[in-house]
Amino acid sequence: MIFLGISPLLSLSNPLKMEYRIDLERLKQSMRRLGDKDITMDKPGYFGQWGGAYIPEVLYETFRELREVYAKAKADPAFWQEYLDLMSSYSCRPTPLTHAENLSRHFGGARIFIKREDLNHTGAHKANNVMGQGLLVKRMGKTRVIAETGAGQHGVACATMAAKFGFACTIYMGEEDVHRQRPNVFWMEKLGATVVPVTTGSRTLKDAINEAFRDWVSNMDTTHYVMGTVCGPHPFPEMVAWFQSIIGQEARKQIIKAHGNLPARIYACVGGGSNAMGIFQGFLADPSVELIGVEAGGKGLDTGQHAARLASSDASPGVAQGYKTMFLQDSDGQMRDTHSVAAGLDYIGVSPLLTDLWEKGRVRFAAATDQEVMAALDLTIKKEGIIPALESTHAFVQAFKEAGELSGDQAIIINQSGRGDKDIFTIAHAFDDPSWKEFIRKKGEEYAAR
Repeated sequence: MIFLGISPLLSLSNPLKMEYRIDLERLKQSMRRLGDKDITMDKPGYFGQWGGAYIPEVLYETFRELREVYAKAKADPAFWQEYLDLMSSYSCRPTPLTHAENLSRHFGGARIFIKREDLNHTGAHKANNVMGQGLLVKRMGKTRVIAETGAGQHGVACATMAAKFGFACTIYMGEEDVHRQRPNVFWMEKLGATVVPVTTGSRTLKDAINEAFRDWVSNMDTTHYVMGTVCGPHPFPEMVAWFQSIIGQEARKQIIKAHGNLPARIYACVGGGSNAMGIFQGFLADPSVELIGVEAGGKGLDTGQHAARLASSDASPGVAQGYKTMFLQDSDGQMRDTHSVAAGLDYIGVSPLLTDLWEKGRVRFAAATDQEVMAALDLTIKKEGIIPALESTHAFVQAFKEAGELSGDQAIIINQSGRGDKDIFTIAHAFDDPSWKEFIRKKGEEYAAR
């Protein structure tokens, strides 16, 4: 394994010290050693030229163990059946595919279907991954799990898994996201997890990942890091995508049964990219199905206040947090601040699997602004009685823009990766709801009087 002194990972000389400058010459030398032109999909850990495992020496054995346990589980049909049984009995799978009849009539084009990951246990697709990794943790004999979280859905799912399997659990969450997603923090703590607010950097998801890596270096013998998305060092991108592939497997069968044919397009929001890879995998081999990933356009791509890596021209190739992909960084390799109304999309990088598919033209990327997201959320609530998470609503935005381009005998699927309950404070504030403000004011006065 190769470790590069690149922001923001761990220092070999001092595993608990963060390095925030990039050694450009060392990067060039290492890339020459890797031989970018030679990297192909069949090279372990790489998807085209993207991916890899840029880790400190101290974690080498931990990653070797994880790769071996994962490879054995993947080759064992009994493991996948155990996983399916767990997800059906504990996590409400398969989740339904809902025909959004009112929205379909409203836009007058393609039939709109919604894959309802919001009805998965804990309210999002995140349980698919954490329950699978929980089974791997049992095989490894470890007793503690740690995780990063942005929107809090992965944190809640991880805390839920830890409660069910009897693991100790620590969740790292940027201080900014703790404020935005207080309901999820409440449930993580009630589930028995220790939630650690991260006060360094931009105090969001990328900083939570850094702190989780720090913890893992110090406690790797007893602890497994439950990476929440299809990013990070190998084997995390591949492994998380495998567990999330259950979404696409279900959706393919469901759309053929409901529509009689494959969909014309599939839309999914993209932060790290796990829900997108989950549903896309069911249709990657079908060239007639267009796959669209929708990133956080924030306040607009021309403002710099967004988190669009592949839908904008602001990202560039880099290595950080253990893998190579397109990052929002400056010319010195310093990671830029990002912005999104959705905490779960507020991330500097993107999955190496998706970057490879984007580079090959298999997945198209778009971006939705905060303002567009709130409008689409309002419409979806009123037309269908469904409340998508702010992250998921980014996919709704692009689907709504394009549904009218298609004919009535075509179908599209929107992957609703989560439900909007967790976003109540952000949504109520964005809608400037006076009754909500009054409720919060009175509650504040009650607490202050105690």
